[in-house]
Amino acid sequence: MKLMHILLLGLVALTSCRRGERNEPLIAVIVPSQDNPFFKAEADATVAAATSLGYRTRVDAHDDDAYRQDNLVDAAIASGARAIVLDNAGSESSISAVRRATKEGIAVFLIDREIQVQGIAKAQIVADNRQGAHIVAAEFSRAVRQGEYAELLGRESDTNAQVRTNGFHEVLDKVPTLKLVSAQSANWSQEEAFQKTETVLQAHPQLAGIIAGNDTMAVGAAAAVKSSGRQGIVITGFDGSPDAISAIQSGDMDATTLQPAVLIAKLAVKEADQFLKTGSTGQPEKQVISCDLVTRQNAKDYSNFEKIK
Repeated sequence: MKLMHILLLGLVALTSCRRGERNEPLIAVIVPSQDNPFFKAEADATVAAATSLGYRTRVDAHDDDAYRQDNLVDAAIASGARAIVLDNAGSESSISAVRRATKEGIAVFLIDREIQVQGIAKAQIVADNRQGAHIVAAEFSRAVRQGEYAELLGRESDTNAQVRTNGFHEVLDKVPTLKLVSAQSANWSQEEAFQKTETVLQAHPQLAGIIAGNDTMAVGAAAAVKSSGRQGIVITGFDGSPDAISAIQSGDMDATTLQPAVLIAKLAVKEADQFLKTGSTGQPEKQVISCDLVTRQNAKDYSNFEKIK
């Protein structure tokens, strides 16, 4: 069945070639979702950068499903892609897909999420999630100062979720005046974060703050707090999404950490172009990019996951 799928994809690619649609080399862009604003921003930035350099692109989403990701990598191979820019579906479950593409002569550039093995991908360009967690946790502790707080964690299978929560606690566990009363996953979901925050608010009438592993959950928590009529609860997120920045400017959230998704995507395309032309990226495989703290004081300087001023 899988072989037939690949053959059909190859036939489509051959038909496209006959129609004159393959004059430009193809870069396949595979992200977790095209609905999530963070992943859409990195996909859009990748496409814009690749198009400006004369490449053709195709964007697909694996929905954090390693099997679907395997099929999309096979599709990229069958389509004759020269490179793949991939925000992968798992640090361990993605290794075989990256290795398979590499063996077929396709250069793979990982963004946002790394894999557990080096020497397969041409580059792994990721945000410094630990550093980002430290700076937003420090801001959270400064704003809350003392009292009870809750944490909303990301999807358990996502390495970044664990890195962020560890980073939060490397800061917050050293503050004796703060007490963690609830820590549960909301799976990166705004709706789930809203529901779980409602429950936490009912159980903890003295809650002083909520620290969330991403902005989608933070925005959901902020909506639940607003709906409850409670005031003075500090809420922070992680990612630097447009919704979170708007919430910071309006006072519904206090801070977030901006992951430079657009910058990382541009770097991946630049290095892919360099590799395809010269055989080398000119950079080390593992590249870690610092995050920025966004508060009400500097929120105007950021838009759509990048610094604009």
